[in-house]
Amino acid sequence: MTTAPLGYRALIQLAIPVILANIAVPLLGLVDTAVIGHTGDAAALGAIALGALVFSFVYWGFGFLRMGTTGFIARATGARDNDEVRAALTRALLLGLGIGLLLIVLQGLISQLALLLLGGSDDARALLREYIQLRIWGAPATLATFALLGTLIGLGRTRHLLVLQVFLNGLNILLDVYFVLVLDWGVAGVALGTVIAEWSALLLGLWLLWPLVRPAPGQPWPWPLLRQRQRWQATLRTNSHIMWRTLFLLAGFGWFARQGAALGDDVLAANHVLLQFIAFSAFFLDGYAFVVESQVGQAVGARDRQRFRDVIVRSSHLAVGTALLLAVLVLLLGHWGVHALTSIDSVREVAIAQLPWVALYVALSCAAFQLDGIFIGTSESRPMRNSTLVALLLFIGASAGLASWGNTGLWLAFVLFVVFRGLTLGACLPGLYRRHFHQDAAD
Repeated sequence: MTTAPLGYRALIQLAIPVILANIAVPLLGLVDTAVIGHTGDAAALGAIALGALVFSFVYWGFGFLRMGTTGFIARATGARDNDEVRAALTRALLLGLGIGLLLIVLQGLISQLALLLLGGSDDARALLREYIQLRIWGAPATLATFALLGTLIGLGRTRHLLVLQVFLNGLNILLDVYFVLVLDWGVAGVALGTVIAEWSALLLGLWLLWPLVRPAPGQPWPWPLLRQRQRWQATLRTNSHIMWRTLFLLAGFGWFARQGAALGDDVLAANHVLLQFIAFSAFFLDGYAFVVESQVGQAVGARDRQRFRDVIVRSSHLAVGTALLLAVLVLLLGHWGVHALTSIDSVREVAIAQLPWVALYVALSCAAFQLDGIFIGTSESRPMRNSTLVALLLFIGASAGLASWGNTGLWLAFVLFVVFRGLTLGACLPGLYRRHFHQDAAD
């Protein structure tokens, strides 16, 4: 378990597999939509869309299984504490499997809530219920795989991450095409293909990870560490803070959608189109954030102040340059992108008018991504929770104050939201440094 070198080239080489893995994820949704869109009716297509939304929300809420694991693994790797690496992985796997089994038990409640909140026609609701009842059986595998992904990132093994993500989505696509286009299983085929791919990916992930974490011959698995209550408490505390941070972040995006909907259907649709540009930029900026997670965590574990600083400075240079390039692309090619995503003239007009704000959001968002990576990598999740809550409240207040500016005011407030996230979390960075390096600084 060695740490990676710190040059710009090495950081880029670590980030590229993450970026490619991120880009592979939305391809699955496109294929699901295409196979059902060409073989089913509107109700089936609606059920797939709603079902994907349900599981995206559920799984995003448990994203702490990936983020929290990364910090613990990275710090243990930097400290060369291989037993704690194995113990942290085991704790995360047990949590993922346990929560997944709980979701299976609660599948009836999940279906009822989804049908109550999302609505839809009777046919779509029936198909949605069928989709949830099948796909929920992949929950333990998916959440356990989150733990594997967090471990691979913490170890700095981003190429393994790419292999796992490409396998998961590639197999899912092949199964969807076979089950739907060949066997004509419709919505059930899409759900079943996903479940099989999720369990297969878990097995592959365990196979890829085992050579990296297996004990030396004659050395036992660190079961005593798994019986230490304080380590479980630290894991649960860190993960709970990340969960609340994620919910506050979801609330911010939900508030943005709600305020846009209040301005009319054209604004709601246009803002949805523009959010695709922001999601696309996140694929790239997340690549550097993931690298920061592993490298700063390892630096803290090794008590290496210089490495800690080098990683932050150099990765931030790359992230800022990438964000600025993406912002320029939004300004230059955004008009074409809007036309490619919608043919509705009124929606195009609204979306194109806000492209400068989208570009500004992308340019300024890199600070929030980088800081998230720093705090995740060091398992400092409480400041993430608190800063996101403060940013959310400021965003809601700003959007109310700028309401008279219509959609332009809403986008300005949305830009301020990501700026607030960066500023409030950045204010906590000196304290993080003191907590981990105060003794070294005194020396």
